[in-house]
Amino acid sequence: MTAVVVVGAQWGDEGKGKIVDIFTEHADMVVRYGGGPNAGHTLVVGDEKLVVRLIPSGILRTQTACVLAQGMAIDPTSLVTELDELARRGLARGAASLSVSDRAHAILPYHVLVDGLRELGPDALGTTKRGVGPCYEDKIARRGIPLGAFRDLAKCEELVGRALACWEPTIRALGGAPPSVAEVMDRVRAIAPRVVPLLAETSRLVERAVRDGKRVLFEGAQGTLLDIDHGTYPFVTSSHATAGGACTGVGVGPSRIDSVIGLVKAYCTRVGGGPFPTELSDDLGERLRKRGDEYGSVTGRPRRTGWLDLPALRYAVRINGLDGLALTKLDVLTGLDEVKICVGYRTAGGTTDEFPIDDAVRATPIYEAMPGWKEDLASARTMAALPEAAQRYVQRIERDAGCPVVLVSVGSRRDETIALRDPFEG
Repeated sequence: MTAVVVVGAQWGDEGKGKIVDIFTEHADMVVRYGGGPNAGHTLVVGDEKLVVRLIPSGILRTQTACVLAQGMAIDPTSLVTELDELARRGLARGAASLSVSDRAHAILPYHVLVDGLRELGPDALGTTKRGVGPCYEDKIARRGIPLGAFRDLAKCEELVGRALACWEPTIRALGGAPPSVAEVMDRVRAIAPRVVPLLAETSRLVERAVRDGKRVLFEGAQGTLLDIDHGTYPFVTSSHATAGGACTGVGVGPSRIDSVIGLVKAYCTRVGGGPFPTELSDDLGERLRKRGDEYGSVTGRPRRTGWLDLPALRYAVRINGLDGLALTKLDVLTGLDEVKICVGYRTAGGTTDEFPIDDAVRATPIYEAMPGWKEDLASARTMAALPEAAQRYVQRIERDAGCPVVLVSVGSRRDETIALRDPFEG
């Protein structure tokens, strides 16, 4: 297999940083295809912890080329800050392999301002306030600023002026003070010399790599249930977080994709507002939060926690065409007497084993309880080394999701992993 997509199968935060880092041991190129600095991926190597928000998680693999594709919304200041942090940690060699699409759109100060002001009002969605949504709004309204515009600052100034003229009434109505074109351009002029040398026509780079038989990993952001088309709308992100977004966000045809791997936690989490039927708002939910270190890597906000939702997982398998599941944070459930799992829902129309995507607020989960386990999982490197109860839990997920498990994570470290299949070997 040449091209593999890794996508979140829940509401994001499934542990993509670690899993993509592991998979890129086998990859020649890793490509981020959507989202922006609202998607933090945490990498733990030895005792070192690194959070990347824009740069692909494969940046730690020096043999792997890294690409930020045109489906992304990129804050150029955040990008340069990440590159400087990599250099500070002695990882600049990996950063030297980074290519950034000149057609990706720039998040500028007025996008961040609008995002923050909206979150102060009654219609707040719980965004990360990083300006991602307003940037995509400009893109769809055809008044956005592609990063390629940084090559011609006079033209860029014209585009910024047009966008600001549209945003000024909104900013004032929200109680803010819009920046001037000159203020925005001062920021652009300061950062452009660092960004322009990274720019490339990345769809051609990726297509050539695939055609030449290179192993290319497409790294998703957020998760299926946050997808703008297929998530719990309107409590969603502003981009295509499903596997199909890899084709549109990178510029490769669907026939080029060989396999799709979905990441799923052994339980569920969600950040921000929106329906979360299996949420635990009690001491058990707090236990999962603390044991799983469930705090946003971008905002630090505590994540909402709950039991695993099988109907939602089957939905993700169907929407993404998943070929395999990477199960993360199984170790967080250690110590529980029993583990519950959502197998269906009661709705106004009766019971269903489908995820009620448009009525999740009013649906009531139907649970089944499974025996828990007490044994520590951190040293397990094979399925047989797991406690029997943990093995049965994984097998139940496999059976009910209708998708094989290809990896099980039993800790945050790179080596605390049961790898069942190389994603590029099929």
